[in-house]
Amino acid sequence: MSSPLKIALAQINVVVGDLAGNADRIIAQARVAHAAGVDLLVTPELALCGYPPEDLLLRPAFLAACEAQLQRIAAALADCDGLHAVVGHPMERAGGVARERSWSLPPCLNAASVLAGGRVVASYAKRELPNYQVFDERRYFHSGRDAGLGAVVVDVKGRKVGLLICEDAWFDEPAAAARAAGAELLCVINASPFHTAKVAEREQRMAERARAVGLPLLYAHLVGGQDEMVFDGASFAVQADGTLAARAAMFEEALAIVEFDAGRLSGSVVAVPEFEAQVWQALVVGVRDYLGKNGFPGALIGLSGGIDSALVLAIAVDALGADKVRAVMMPSPYTADISWIDARDMAERLGVRYDEMSIVPMFDAFNATLAGEFKGLPLDATEENIQARIRGTLLMALSNKFGSIVLTTGNKSEMATGYCTLYGDMAGGFAVIKDVAKTLVFRLARWRNAQGAEIIPDRIITRPPSAELRPDQKDEDSLPPYAVLDAILARYMEQDQSIAEIVAAGFRPEDVERVTRLIKINEYKRRQAPVGIRITHRGFGRDWRYPITSRFRA
Repeated sequence: MSSPLKIALAQINVVVGDLAGNADRIIAQARVAHAAGVDLLVTPELALCGYPPEDLLLRPAFLAACEAQLQRIAAALADCDGLHAVVGHPMERAGGVARERSWSLPPCLNAASVLAGGRVVASYAKRELPNYQVFDERRYFHSGRDAGLGAVVVDVKGRKVGLLICEDAWFDEPAAAARAAGAELLCVINASPFHTAKVAEREQRMAERARAVGLPLLYAHLVGGQDEMVFDGASFAVQADGTLAARAAMFEEALAIVEFDAGRLSGSVVAVPEFEAQVWQALVVGVRDYLGKNGFPGALIGLSGGIDSALVLAIAVDALGADKVRAVMMPSPYTADISWIDARDMAERLGVRYDEMSIVPMFDAFNATLAGEFKGLPLDATEENIQARIRGTLLMALSNKFGSIVLTTGNKSEMATGYCTLYGDMAGGFAVIKDVAKTLVFRLARWRNAQGAEIIPDRIITRPPSAELRPDQKDEDSLPPYAVLDAILARYMEQDQSIAEIVAAGFRPEDVERVTRLIKINEYKRRQAPVGIRITHRGFGRDWRYPITSRFRA
């Protein structure tokens, strides 16, 4: 009897554009796998260049550099006898890049190449190109089908392995073509961004694919943060009947070993964390990789004594360590004593550097300068926004002087409704909870406190939210209760329900009209907001492209 086929799913964290570094990582993983007796190493989709490379793919020099690094990997692994390595990479299409000033053709193929014996022995091109949510692949890639390329099945230790890339496995034809070409095992390489409930959705769809084609299936997935997206790992394998055979951990690098023998897969199964833990880990990875991959030495946070900045501070410390996080409290004439008391308390609990800088003298100076212009006019949002902009200016000055990035603290509910100030609390480089609704902010704070020491003072969680920009201000003075607001937001923004549908679901017409109007008129603010971590299936980023100027009422 033949021995089992030993496969390693290389769940790695790569950096977009770091071609040499990514190649080194793939080589290192391949050598570890070879030493462990692995026959087939599988890397994620576009592992060589990172995902998504976006308009880097339009540069001929980028594609040429990717090809050079692919050949370097093949040569470096020439002495790994018996090892086949599947590497995801962009491959220039036949005929080269066709581009003029006003148009271009997709310049390349999204490829998976098999390396063995020091050379590329086979290459497969992705057939199904996603063009929805955060995906924009038809801008860059030719379909393997349109390029006239068929199924690719490679012989590894006498077993026939069919290659697929991500979206291919969500459709019938590519897997069926691989089976028709003789595949007895499907190998799918992937770069599928995280959103809540995505792990279960992936496993369900891949189980359906395995059952439909009657073949076991491997799923090698990317991990790590890239701008607003986070990739969660959780590489897995399913039997031909769809049952789970193996799963790697979420949000961390892994070399998951799976064996294939007598038509069945075997490996270890790591449990999926609970909902709040998944979101927390996504936010932590997003912060850690955004700062780490872009070379920021640390983070600055304006700590207000409120729930949002408290949550961002806790995430930042978990991501970076207390020594790389600085909190600044900037009290105004309307800051309650409990705000700075709670801010001091939390900073002490987490062990971060904490400073207080009163904005009262600057606020008074602004008011004095504008007194003539504003004579006889009542106080309004103008004075509130001045306070927020003073704070933003101070934080950005510290950022410029010391190099740390300002993490903004606005949540999804605020971003949706414009309950935020341009060049004020929106000033910064990375919006950590931009896709976290206010109700989820509270859930995450309570969850984090339950994981050991209470790091967020309970009063911060239980106190009614307030921007503290005027006397006795409460968020619900200007907005519906967050439970109502977030429910309307989810239906309207994430599910594309109409105003009539939301009202029919039992929400007050005045609340629905108010929230949807605020979403519409504040698009101009969101266009100027920093990039932030996406944790839902639709965030205010790559997958939200609405016009600023529009009179359409949904």
